[in-house]
Amino acid sequence: MYQALYRKYRPTVFDDVCGQEHITSVLKYQTENGRVSHAYLFCGSRGTGKTTCAKILAKAVNCENPKGGNPCCECPSCRAIDSASAPDVLEMDAASNNGVDYIRDIRDEVSYTPAMLKRRVYIIDEVHMLSTSAFNALLKTLEEPPEHVVFILATTEMHKLPTTIVSRCQRFDFRRISLSVLTERLMYIAKNENILLEEEAAQQIARQAQGGMRDAINLFELCSGGGADVTIDRVRDILGLSSYAFLHDAVLSLSHGDIKAMFSVISDVVASSKDITVFWQELTSFYRDMMVGKYADDVVSYLDLTSQECALLLDAADKFNIKTLTYHCSILDQAFQAMLRAPQMKRTIAEFASIRMCEPALDQSTEALLARIGQLEDRIALMEIGASVVPTHKEKREVHRDEPKKVNETISEIIPEKTLINDAADEFELVPDISEVIEKLGKFDKRAQSFLLESDVFVSPNGMKARISVATDFAAKMLSDEKSKASIANALALCRVTAGTAEIIVEVKMKEFSSDSAAEDLYNSL
Repeated sequence: MYQALYRKYRPTVFDDVCGQEHITSVLKYQTENGRVSHAYLFCGSRGTGKTTCAKILAKAVNCENPKGGNPCCECPSCRAIDSASAPDVLEMDAASNNGVDYIRDIRDEVSYTPAMLKRRVYIIDEVHMLSTSAFNALLKTLEEPPEHVVFILATTEMHKLPTTIVSRCQRFDFRRISLSVLTERLMYIAKNENILLEEEAAQQIARQAQGGMRDAINLFELCSGGGADVTIDRVRDILGLSSYAFLHDAVLSLSHGDIKAMFSVISDVVASSKDITVFWQELTSFYRDMMVGKYADDVVSYLDLTSQECALLLDAADKFNIKTLTYHCSILDQAFQAMLRAPQMKRTIAEFASIRMCEPALDQSTEALLARIGQLEDRIALMEIGASVVPTHKEKREVHRDEPKKVNETISEIIPEKTLINDAADEFELVPDISEVIEKLGKFDKRAQSFLLESDVFVSPNGMKARISVATDFAAKMLSDEKSKASIANALALCRVTAGTAEIIVEVKMKEFSSDSAAEDLYNSL
């Protein structure tokens, strides 16, 4: 009869248990030195070895020839326990036997001596499922059982146990098994089963198991069905997963505000018959990894990533500030909850969520406003150090409505239809439409905006100088102060007219007044 791999490779001695050395070392010492407790409590997430250690402990306390705290697995007692034919080792599932009557039966039985073994062992799995009356019936027996009785309680939800039960047991917390340990175990099983398993595929399976050995082995058995080689592509295909590079590209689309590219990503997920909900969970996990990557010292070990995956992660994280990451995470969480409530609308929900992430101006929530403020702060910080501000997809689309251009185009390629004028030092080009610059400028300097309305703007070919040609000496005087120049430089950079924080030169193109006194009086009266 065929036996599942996780049962076939279940450890039979403490030394074979993976990733729980802090527990097995104590249990080995106790059994070797005759210091076995009357009650144990094993708690931890699924598939971490709780029931396995309980069965090994049951063998160890009854073994006729123990070896360094481990059972020999050869004596009649060990063989009887392994074959589940030992009448003195009782394994009970509290999920289905949670009534007080079952506990009363145990309470009545413990007074009798073992029929075959040295000790009677009661293994109660998922003990948190017992009813309140059942817990109460167990209290006295658990506190002072006969010397020949050992209780082993196992649970995945420690918080549901009464403190009166916990205080009567020796508690052992089973940890999630690390990625490296799971990968090594999968490679060992694959070798014994003559199945080709790529290391990258093993790492992907281990990551999906989330620290559970049983889940990892079951996923490996699923991917190796039909005797096929287990490659990374097969794992992604069987489990419906997306590659880290695919998630990286999706996140870059969101960072650029490229709704069209994000729709293409969602279309690819649907076309590949993958579950959008699974993809959304992976995208949320990628955002979590980016937030960790901004603060963790050793990202590779903290997140159990390969060096290539870490490079992709850090590259994507550099495109966001923490405010935008928090805002996007809130949208991802809301969309995921909506998908669970209306699974038939998963694609539509994903598309609307993508639009909200690409266009935070559509959302008036506090998170959206903080994200927009964070983006402006980052752009201003770049301009203050003279760095070139990379335009968003939306800004590039507004400049080029007919054909796309590369992000790193020179300013002479971005500004169309420019008229050249000569200068002793440089050749400046006229900016034919400065309406967007004027609109941006009005948000933080109304005075400079009023004078720029009647001015012409010329930009040097490298985009690092801008000449403002004004009509009067008074206008030149008003725009020549440092505050006005800084405001104009910021507006030009935000609108991609210049390649960064440009040097502003103000000049008078013509005289419309013999004296500036009239203009000054008019300005002062405003």
